[in-house]
Amino acid sequence: MDFILRQARLDERVQIERLIAASARGLSREDYTDEQIEAAIATVFGVDTDLIVDGTYFVAEAAQMLVGCGGWSKRKTLFGGDRYSDRESGYLDPNYDAAKIRAFFVHPDWARQGIGRAILQRCEMEAQASGFRSLELMATLPGVKLYRAYGYAGSDRVVYTIGNEVRIEFVPMSKAIARS
Repeated sequence: MDFILRQARLDERVQIERLIAASARGLSREDYTDEQIEAAIATVFGVDTDLIVDGTYFVAEAAQMLVGCGGWSKRKTLFGGDRYSDRESGYLDPNYDAAKIRAFFVHPDWARQGIGRAILQRCEMEAQASGFRSLELMATLPGVKLYRAYGYAGSDRVVYTIGNEVRIEFVPMSKAIARS
């Protein structure tokens, strides 16, 4: 199937939020309970406007709809959209810090068709061109397989309490990249 990959626009925030919710509800059921999915959508899964403003958040578009999204960041926040309270929007130093891979979601009807891979490759290439030597992310349990396939390491789960005291697991992962 064909799709185009491009920078996300601020006027697409509502569409991206819908895509994120559809992805979480459709692709996370094997790893998370309904309560965890809904709490994550309400608190940590969501659009991070900083990424769009920075030009480092991308959408995959097909059949005149958004079918995937994800990005990278030169800011300190590791995960969480605008609604997540533990955000730190200060900038990273590429000489010392790892760029952040952020907020990857694919529409369930478009899963396993190369969208996540295409976005990840674009993010890695841009982070490397910006001088970063390493990447880190906080993977959802369904996302671990994708990241591991592309050289990210990490297996120890961490537990966060979100929403109304709902506990959810993620996996911190990282990868070294060569300087260009």
